[in-house]
Amino acid sequence: MTGDGDGTRYDGAWPAVVDLLVRSGVDTCFGLPGDDMELLRALDAAGVDVVPCRDQRNAVYMAAGYALQSGRPGVCALGKGPAVTHAATGLLEARESGAPVLLLAAGTPERGRGSGGFQELDQVAAVAPLVRWAHRVTHPDRVVPAAAKALALTSGPPPGPVYLEIADDVRTAEIVRTGPWPRLPEPLEDESFPLTGGPTTAAVLASRRPVVLVGGGMRHLNADGAIEGFAGRLDAALFTTASGRGTVDERHPLFCGVAGLYASAPARELFAGCDLVISLAGRLEETVTEGGTPWPPVPVLQVNIDPAGLSAEFPGPRVLGDARRAVLAWSRALSDAHAEGLRGHTEPWAREIAVARKAMAAEADDERARAAELPGVRIAELLAALDATSSEPRVLVAENGLQDMWSYCYPFHAGGGSIVPSEQTPLGFGAAAAIGVKRAAPQHEVTAFIGDGAFVAARGDIAATAGSHGGVLYVVLCNGGYGWLDAQRARLGLDGERYAFARPGTPPPAFDEAGIHHRVLRDKEALADELRTAREVCAQGGTAVLMVPVDPDDIPPPIRDAEVIPQ
Repeated sequence: MTGDGDGTRYDGAWPAVVDLLVRSGVDTCFGLPGDDMELLRALDAAGVDVVPCRDQRNAVYMAAGYALQSGRPGVCALGKGPAVTHAATGLLEARESGAPVLLLAAGTPERGRGSGGFQELDQVAAVAPLVRWAHRVTHPDRVVPAAAKALALTSGPPPGPVYLEIADDVRTAEIVRTGPWPRLPEPLEDESFPLTGGPTTAAVLASRRPVVLVGGGMRHLNADGAIEGFAGRLDAALFTTASGRGTVDERHPLFCGVAGLYASAPARELFAGCDLVISLAGRLEETVTEGGTPWPPVPVLQVNIDPAGLSAEFPGPRVLGDARRAVLAWSRALSDAHAEGLRGHTEPWAREIAVARKAMAAEADDERARAAELPGVRIAELLAALDATSSEPRVLVAENGLQDMWSYCYPFHAGGGSIVPSEQTPLGFGAAAAIGVKRAAPQHEVTAFIGDGAFVAARGDIAATAGSHGGVLYVVLCNGGYGWLDAQRARLGLDGERYAFARPGTPPPAFDEAGIHHRVLRDKEALADELRTAREVCAQGGTAVLMVPVDPDDIPPPIRDAEVIPQ
């Protein structure tokens, strides 16, 4: 990079793009480049930490985990052709989870398009349905504005993945920037959310049995406890979606866990008896609305900054806007109503919430007592040991298999941060995303709570990154395959030998990578000591893998009791 009177000159597109990234605060890039090594050289020269991967899909998962944990863009760099199509599942997950991911890819030269060039593919067409913007840069003059636009679009609103492709002949051309880099857009601070006279505030003030349902869009928007303050003024039962977990303080006396499929029986009964659902920055997808919890025939007040996140399936007012600002405005309206004696009569509902929470705790205690009498390590007691040996700050990164979903169920796991896959539930997301989460939050304890199928999908990258980007504790539930599919098979009476989705009792996956702390846990009496030892390894920057053989009948109570096995 050089500067003169005519502007700043770069000896290729990648040095120009990296200059923008660094000026915008990017310090990490995940990826698996193709033959193009100029990008790696530019990243090294700029001091950006590169996490080299073995699998393009895992690279995007890592970038998404980094983005979800930090709230900043997760950058991923790949080659072309099959590298891009292999990354498509990661882009789908980033889109559905609202992760600000910038995917940088190479592309065949513009001058050779249509001639059967090596790995030639219309990559923009392949990924366009999965991203907020997909663009191929075909001229050196377009590198600077295209890169600035791509980075700005990742952060939204709404946030999501963006794809930027640099054609090979543009990649090697001189790039001239004639002015300063465009700064990232600054959001307009709008304080004008109506406090009175509107249907939303009227619905809030009139409710006597409200539920506040916190979605993943509230991540990073509740540092000062605005949601808990709102729920306290309203005496509302406080639920989250799976992706919204970790946003609110789970020690709060109104917190009732994850809604829908993952809710305990007392929480479901409570939810079914409400008179208003206030959905904050979440999508009302199937596991929330149909997952075993009777959805009450009441108004649903939805707030979302993304119009695509507003469901038309439910009656009630819908607000297109910032849910945090809505919460603050409603809190002020509630304070005024209390001061004027216009708000009250919610004590019976608050008592019902307290009774339901007490019942949840009792059910969890009973389940752990039952587990203690059974042979082998049961997942309820494993989660209790994980919580007992952890320290703050911490993050649990999960998959979405039949048995790792135990961690979704409150109060079996409580507190700390949470990163989970979206409703797309791609295999291996949590296993790989944990690496990005740890890179975004190096001072946090990061635990990946995953199944053996997910571990096998990500094991190459776990081993490859352990030396220089360790610190993650992997707790691997080993049931010999895919428990969710096996439960479906058993429900239909299909032959377990012919359709061996899981093989209970098979040895855990072999894993003998040098430098990685690896144990198989079968003795429940040794759980706490093994976990403490593994956490000490991780605290020193190492990677620990604890394999836990589990019984196929060890199913989370909400799913077991509601007999919810998907069709």
